[in-house]
Amino acid sequence: MTNQPYGGGYGYGGQEPPVTPYQQPPGTPYQQPRSQPQAWPGQGYDHAYDPYADQQHTQQWQGQTWETQMQPPVAAAAPVTPDPVQVPEPAPVAAGEPEPEPEYGPATLAGNARITDAQRARAEGRSPVIEPGMQPALLTAVLGLLLAGGAALGTYALLVPLVVLQGVTAAGWFRLNGMWPARQGIALGFLGALVADAAMLVSDRSPGVILGTLGVWVLLSLVLQLRSHADPDERMYGLMATVVAAALAIAAGGYLAADADAVAVGAVAVAAAMVVRALPVATAASVVIALAAAGGAGYAVGRMSTDAALMGVGAAVCALIGHRVASYDYPSRFVHFTAGVALPLAAAGPVVYTLGRVLG
Repeated sequence: MTNQPYGGGYGYGGQEPPVTPYQQPPGTPYQQPRSQPQAWPGQGYDHAYDPYADQQHTQQWQGQTWETQMQPPVAAAAPVTPDPVQVPEPAPVAAGEPEPEPEYGPATLAGNARITDAQRARAEGRSPVIEPGMQPALLTAVLGLLLAGGAALGTYALLVPLVVLQGVTAAGWFRLNGMWPARQGIALGFLGALVADAAMLVSDRSPGVILGTLGVWVLLSLVLQLRSHADPDERMYGLMATVVAAALAIAAGGYLAADADAVAVGAVAVAAAMVVRALPVATAASVVIALAAAGGAGYAVGRMSTDAALMGVGAAVCALIGHRVASYDYPSRFVHFTAGVALPLAAAGPVVYTLGRVLG
């Protein structure tokens, strides 16, 4: 009689029963292979192991299971390339029609707000010049005519438009340099101009008072900046802005030191040059025409004098330099109506006094 292996035949010399791999018919759901029964204490599995007993006994699994159906293989997703954005070309402008005004540029993907072409150019590092335009030029002309009229009426009549010019000069220079609000610097520069004006009135309009006041105000500005707790670079920048603003406001007092005829010629010449410069003409041609207009205005106001014409041209040259400075680095509308109005006249103040003394 052949001995049957006990309990599965392991350890008693029997051979391991052959295990038939589980075969699943194609097209049928996947089923978990049934595990072999094991003898647990108290269950009475004392019979010999039958390799085909799993066909008679089925183990039941309870509870939720994952989906076990076979799924078709998923192909690798190909990279998707977005379609290029089509930018519409601007419509052609018909002959004789005015070109459209510059519009806001498209919004960027980085989240920036819609900005103008000027702001975008500044962000890219470019710094072209935007001229103030006709309205600031007209205000400059009005202020120049007031200076000329005040000089004809007397010293104290000249003092009123001069004080306005000095205050606007100090405020415009700080705003042109991007420093706003800068009440202390503006007040300091304007106060220096008032001190210079008062000293000239006391000293019978002596021009040396202008240089003395300017030297004192440079020292005062330096002391005040040393007491500041800002960064060194910021303190140096504020010092330079304060000194230049005070210097321009004080130098405008040259109108008060000059003769009445020289003030009239210089102020009218600046007024004519600024209005002509604001005309829609090419820059080079506009500058030449502005200088010619200033010379003609000086010749007319100076009683047909060649010296007066030369004085008008000299004052216009300084005024054009001030106009250029006020147009630099994308200034705002406030800059145009402060620095753009005052800098041409303020820059011409010392020249009006000097040429008035030289040309007589």
